[in-house]
Amino acid sequence: MTRVKRSVAGRLKRKKIFKLAKGYKGVRGNLYRAAKEAVFHAWQYAYVGRKLKKRDIRRLWIARINAAVRERGLNYSSFMRGIKSSDIALNRKVLSELAIHHPDIFDSLTEIAKSNIS
Repeated sequence: MTRVKRSVAGRLKRKKIFKLAKGYKGVRGNLYRAAKEAVFHAWQYAYVGRKLKKRDIRRLWIARINAAVRERGLNYSSFMRGIKSSDIALNRKVLSELAIHHPDIFDSLTEIAKSNIS
């Protein structure tokens, strides 16, 4: 088998990992194997965190809509049922923004939802 000299490629590979592990405590920032494991775990946590962020934002929108609707004498589930039955296709993000920044429009949506609840 031929000899492979990988000093340049290996150094670049390690440099990349150490750059990603910059600021980690203890040996996780300055020993290659520990740094590589820490970086790989960080990538896994980042992947999961991106999914959790979407979940958290949706919960925030629902909480905002629920608070705004309760001020107007409804609850969240009946409001959403009324909105769906009246064929208004607004998602939760838009509804929460309307509740905060345009309460007059949200009032009219609430009245439409109330009229469509049977």
